[in-house]
Amino acid sequence: SCLTVFCLLRALFLAWVDTVWDCEFTDIEPLDSAIEEDIKEDPDVFKKVYKQLLLFSSDDDGTQSVWTVLGENEVPVKSLVAVLACFVLGAKAKSPSVEQRCHSLQAASLYLLLLKIPGSVANKVFHQILFDTCLDIILKCWPQSSGKKRKKDSLKSSQGDPKSGKRSKSQKKASEEMEIDEDDEEEEEEEVYFSAQDLLRMREDMVALVRTLLRLLEKFSLRDKPQSADSCHQLFPLFLPFKRFIFYPIRDADRVESLAELAYRGLWLLCSSSHGEGNEVGRLCSSLLLFCLLQMVEKAEYRASGAQAVGKLMTKMPSQDYAVFVKWLYNYSQNTRVVFRMFALDVAMVLLGLDEREADDSLSPELAVYLSHRFLVRNIVFGRRSDVSPTVRGHALHCLARCLELPSHNATKWIHELFSSSSTSTSFHFFVTIISVTRKTMALFKQRVSDPKTNVRKCALEVQTHFLLKHSVIPCTPENLAILSERCRDPAVSVKKKAMQCLMDLLTVSSSEVQEAWLRGVVPAVIDSESSVQEKALECLDDIILTHIKSHSSYRHDNTSQKLAWDLLGLICDKCQDLGRYFSKAFSVWARQQKFSAAFVNSLIWHTEGERAPGAWLLLAKVARCSSKLNYSTILEAWDRTVRSPVVSVATTCHILTVIGDIVSGINDDTKSRIVGELHLCLNVCVISYSDVLWYCRCRDSLLCLCHICKAKYLYTLGVASLHCPAKVQKRVFLLVQSILTSSEQPGSEEGAELPASQPLSQFKSSSMPTVVRAHAVITLGKLCLQHEELMVRYLPAFARELEVGRELAVRSNVVVVLCDLCVRYPNTLTRYIPNISACLEDAEPLIREQTLIMLTNLLQEEFVKWKGSLFYRFAAALVDPDPSIADLCEYCLVDILLKKNPLMFSQHFIECIFYFNSYEKHKKYNKFPETESQKNKLSLKGQMNQGKRFRIYRFLLKNFTDEQRFNITTRISQDILAYFVDSELPLDAEGAELLADVFDVLSLKEVKLTAMSGPASGDEPSEDEMAAAKAVLQKKLVSQVQKKNFVENVIPMVIALKNILEQHRSPVLKHLMAYLQVTMQDYRTEVKELFAADEQLAAEVEFNLKMFEKQKEQEQQELAQQLGNFTLSPRPKVSITCVSLCAAASPAAGVGSRPGIATPLAPGSAQRPSNNCRSANMLR
Repeated sequence: SCLTVFCLLRALFLAWVDTVWDCEFTDIEPLDSAIEEDIKEDPDVFKKVYKQLLLFSSDDDGTQSVWTVLGENEVPVKSLVAVLACFVLGAKAKSPSVEQRCHSLQAASLYLLLLKIPGSVANKVFHQILFDTCLDIILKCWPQSSGKKRKKDSLKSSQGDPKSGKRSKSQKKASEEMEIDEDDEEEEEEEVYFSAQDLLRMREDMVALVRTLLRLLEKFSLRDKPQSADSCHQLFPLFLPFKRFIFYPIRDADRVESLAELAYRGLWLLCSSSHGEGNEVGRLCSSLLLFCLLQMVEKAEYRASGAQAVGKLMTKMPSQDYAVFVKWLYNYSQNTRVVFRMFALDVAMVLLGLDEREADDSLSPELAVYLSHRFLVRNIVFGRRSDVSPTVRGHALHCLARCLELPSHNATKWIHELFSSSSTSTSFHFFVTIISVTRKTMALFKQRVSDPKTNVRKCALEVQTHFLLKHSVIPCTPENLAILSERCRDPAVSVKKKAMQCLMDLLTVSSSEVQEAWLRGVVPAVIDSESSVQEKALECLDDIILTHIKSHSSYRHDNTSQKLAWDLLGLICDKCQDLGRYFSKAFSVWARQQKFSAAFVNSLIWHTEGERAPGAWLLLAKVARCSSKLNYSTILEAWDRTVRSPVVSVATTCHILTVIGDIVSGINDDTKSRIVGELHLCLNVCVISYSDVLWYCRCRDSLLCLCHICKAKYLYTLGVASLHCPAKVQKRVFLLVQSILTSSEQPGSEEGAELPASQPLSQFKSSSMPTVVRAHAVITLGKLCLQHEELMVRYLPAFARELEVGRELAVRSNVVVVLCDLCVRYPNTLTRYIPNISACLEDAEPLIREQTLIMLTNLLQEEFVKWKGSLFYRFAAALVDPDPSIADLCEYCLVDILLKKNPLMFSQHFIECIFYFNSYEKHKKYNKFPETESQKNKLSLKGQMNQGKRFRIYRFLLKNFTDEQRFNITTRISQDILAYFVDSELPLDAEGAELLADVFDVLSLKEVKLTAMSGPASGDEPSEDEMAAAKAVLQKKLVSQVQKKNFVENVIPMVIALKNILEQHRSPVLKHLMAYLQVTMQDYRTEVKELFAADEQLAAEVEFNLKMFEKQKEQEQQELAQQLGNFTLSPRPKVSITCVSLCAAASPAAGVGSRPGIATPLAPGSAQRPSNNCRSANMLR
């Protein structure tokens, strides 16, 4: 083979060879076709020549020199190199074939072998460009589309399985080892598909080429060739498996078949002193670290493997290089790419798991800071807690929680420092600084718990659980525990489950505060709207309480789980009695599942004596109805003890009576009569607490006050009894309750005189009864109305009248409750009274406004009330309630509850909102509601004074629109409002001018602009996927074209016509129209004349206004820059800590993107719940 090649080389024209060298192997003329065909006649010609030349590559002095052999055969070295270069560059052709690629790789291997043979330097074989081309050809020869999915119409490879469509094992291996990114600037090539055998051939030639390169690096120094060394440094990392990092032992290259292992050996060779200056290990570590950090991908498992690799490499680095790397890692953690910031956190966690390094004298103080774990915790992990990307924020919080689980105690110590206000310094100013930093840290942490993103909230809950549970970083105060309880009512299902799991983990802490927080978080979740959350809550209650109710033989006083179960039941009977209704719901579910066996009931009966009696009776009251066998004697004895006891527990007594009511069918008549007599005696005594008696004694007429309280209690008892026995309620009871509401002193009434059979009632008149009695009478009458429809019809006008003219807060509040309850029982009848109920949303008392808002939300959610009439607009008016907590509650109700049920609700009512809140009634379609003048005046937001309130409502509604709804609302406004003014169907009077001004100002709002046009909002995570980014650009272009077409066809004709009309009337609305055009035309800055071709004057005015706007904006920026340049800091006045705290508590909360240290507000529609008070949340549930 060598002789054949030598003969062909002698036949080459020297002019062609000189041209190749003169062009420096960049623009080679084609080789003579006859010579090329003769060389290609043997497909393995280069391999055969390679084997024969390999014998000359050893350093043995007895080996004949290849250069002598070439000279004897009259083969110029330049000719040999020129031919090899011609075949090497063959792979750079467009869509090269398999033969071209293989010949290119083999020729490159042969050239590198020539460089290794002693004497190559003297014969000037090395050429910088050709050497780099041989390295680059490795990437060019590998088919970039080999790992991609084939097109459906492409031919299948004859080597594959036509049935399974699977690639061969060798092809998979080759594709995994060659995960190389394509250059975006390369020209598109035609897709060429290769069989498994083709890929194997190319891979074998690639391995041979890389192996030859390693042999070359062992002998051939690149110290004086930095460009070639850099090319090798860039090549080898591309073969490393950056999805999984494996450290291979350094072996002989001839025994290595893996490209990854060859690449590691190549990097190891490049780090030797023969190729440059410096520490061999340090340079190798630096090369690998640079590769790991800059080639990282997004998948978590790959990042974890890469971080472990970085950690192993860092252990080999000296302290100087370690500190420099940590400093570089800190800058790397602030990179614009999300994946880099995520990977920086993973690397920091791995470094925190290593032993902390001690600074020696040779290390400068500036670098010594980076050796401490304190820097990693505070500056990298904790420093990313407020990252702009929610993914990074969540991961930073997750890493912060993991710091407490690391074996290194230093990380835990620095976490304590972040949240601890303790200090060993005696300086007052230092102590104040520590307090301030700690408060800011806690405030920022609470912001993350209420973060708009679900994943961040889950990670924040995880952090809080670790901080409360492990090492007591933050105290288990009711305030900190309430955060977990509130998150059990988070809008996101995953956050609810995470919060419940965190509370379950915290139960290992023996604390009544933790137990109460667990109850208030888990128990209400049994009525959650999501069935999976209900199941999770029931599972928690079953595992913690029911499972550990043991019988006499199995009960152990020292058993922690059993003690916890009874402690929780004790809390439900004491501090958490308000959770009883949720607890009853859980037992109703378990009863259907038949969870209560006879053994369980007998265990409860055994516990009814002693300190666990309240909890036992609580459970018995829930399960007695489901149990067929109960020990009646034990229950009756407990009742006897209760009657004889001087100290009566009301809750326990009620539970015992509940059990007796469930077993009454099995009790004999004598016992029933005795119990009824004892109950009558208890009712006649009318037990009052000691504190109530002391208060009554201070009154002027203590006996009269005592009588009124007794009346209220009797009325309450009467109402409850009427629900259980409606058939036994007589007319006299109706008249009795009515008399309390009207007048308790009738003229000529005598004691013992009979009441009239009927008494008309048009409204509640003045009464001498105190408010507390009248309020209870309203509730009792409402309960009677629930059972008697004719009574309800008779008293509804009186209830409605009381809402309008009543002055007593408690009475009116109870009337709202009664009417809303009647809506459930008689929805059709109560429809006409919904305006009377919704008018209470504008009541003077915040309590009534809040209660009405909650109850109407429940009715709308369950569809007992429909969005008819002016109900939506009255509901929306609560968004600008003077009480911020009610406004926040209204936002939550609208977005998180009602909008999810009816996504079109806001867009359907938006246009009429403009008419309603401007009190405009001249449109033939909108704002035609039957309201009295007093109601209209009460709910009106008309005029310049209320413009801020109106636009707060408009912005809120538009912010929750979809892009489709924003697009449609612009068209509807043009057709339903602007067109009516153009056609003179609506007069352009003062009221019309105000309405039209509002319309143009609404169209100018940024909330009307499509999100696809405005781009990503601040704080959104930047797209890492180039395909997604390209798709977003294409979508924006398409939306822009559609919006432009709509603007030209529907809006511009109306605007031009209205401009002419407004100019004729010299209306002040003209400036609002021009302001709208100025804002809108920012998106069509270069198309103003084209869009307004029908009105050249208007086009010129818009163009002029846009220029003036841009000029004014530049002037403002220049003035701002000048002010900042002249700005000097003046001494801040000293303020006491107490004042700062009060101001911080009183000031309105800032947004998520605000400065650190200020709490996040309860944003409408976000994941944050209104926290005005616990009662609101409980009523909503």
